[in-house]
Amino acid sequence: MKVYTKTGDKGKTSLIGGVKVAKTHPRLHAYGTVDELNSLLGLLICEIEEIPELHSLVHQIHRIQNELFNLGSILACANKKLLKNLPQIKPEHTSALEAEIDEMTESLAPLKQFILPGGSRAAAYFHLGRTICRRAERHTTSLIAKNPELLPCMIYLNRLSDYLFVGARFTNHKLKINDRVWAK
Repeated sequence: MKVYTKTGDKGKTSLIGGVKVAKTHPRLHAYGTVDELNSLLGLLICEIEEIPELHSLVHQIHRIQNELFNLGSILACANKKLLKNLPQIKPEHTSALEAEIDEMTESLAPLKQFILPGGSRAAAYFHLGRTICRRAERHTTSLIAKNPELLPCMIYLNRLSDYLFVGARFTNHKLKINDRVWAK
């Protein structure tokens, strides 16, 4: 089977279920940004997988990548009947992120100032992921009014951006690198 189909050469693509839409459709912005985030998380794993202090995060991020694939498929499906058969984003997925955020936060000093992205390269990747995640959340939020079934996706993305922020701080902490504080 060839990778290229030429079906998108005229600026159209198909959602799950076969509905043709313009490549500028809001759903494509949403799931395309989720795909971008997932790719960045793959790069982040490459950055941290050889750092023993961050090994637990590698397993978490692998799980998150799978959840993002599920989330992307939900965003790519406008057919409510087909949507029911897709893997769903459930409250327990968001709860798992919250538990991981809480666990990482236990080892961190309370945050009293805004911090700048960076410190270590790994933390910078976490911050970049956070900003991509926020964009995916904004695109998903724009779909909610007409597609309330996407609300769990928006909530998940909101919590994931928090996870990525705390992951950046946790990474710098484990690497004994101070967060860079915003100098007003």
